[in-house]
Amino acid sequence: MIENYEHFKDAVFKLSKIDLNAYKERQMKRRIDSLIRKNNANSYQEFVDILNKDKKIYEEFINYLTINVSEFYRNPTQWQVLERDILPYLIDNFSDNLKIWSAACSTGDEPYSLAMVLSKYIPLNKIKIVATDIDKQVLEKARMGLYKDKSLIGLPQEFKTKYFRQVGSSYQVTDDIKKCIEFKQLNLLKDNYPSNCDLIVCRNVLIYFTDEAKDGIYKKFNNAMKKDAILFVGSTEQIIQSETYKFTSLKSFFYKKMDEL
Repeated sequence: MIENYEHFKDAVFKLSKIDLNAYKERQMKRRIDSLIRKNNANSYQEFVDILNKDKKIYEEFINYLTINVSEFYRNPTQWQVLERDILPYLIDNFSDNLKIWSAACSTGDEPYSLAMVLSKYIPLNKIKIVATDIDKQVLEKARMGLYKDKSLIGLPQEFKTKYFRQVGSSYQVTDDIKKCIEFKQLNLLKDNYPSNCDLIVCRNVLIYFTDEAKDGIYKKFNNAMKKDAILFVGSTEQIIQSETYKFTSLKSFFYKKMDEL
């Protein structure tokens, strides 16, 4: 019998392998309680029964749980730093055959943005980006590559003109950009990470995790990177005491791996 939130977390882990203990409890519990009310359930037990019976509600729950908020070129000034300073540094150090991982890629806005910026330096047929997320539903949207105009508000017009075609009131990513991205399901808390990465982009995700969970993820990021590789984080995710994880700040929100842990 699921009598409280602690029991509910155990039930969710059995269902989805998502460990709610790794998320900041107050905000996550508030989100879940709101969703339970929305689905007219009167208890955690009743809601878990619904999740077990209704695949659509279960998928909506996973999508809601993993907090998918994304847009192209989010925080444009950081993308300008990436283009002006970080990519030339990476190409100088690792050649143009870069191994790039977009972790927690949500609906694909981020890895597609990466491919577009990289195209200024590298031919499209040489750009290979692994993009991962825990949520199958958003990965399907990412593979489709169809976006509303509001998702493209921050994107430079040159990219919008060159790499999208209008479909009704939406915009479709062109196939030559799609071919640059390999989308895969991956749980940052439990799955194996890609190895020998030159650039890892993980933005606006770790703010939802506990300090203990973030500690483990930063250590695994270090292990997944080459020496002198770069980790690009979100606007509210500057790494406190980055030297603990053998990172040093190269630019704001960009960290260079100094050594193995």
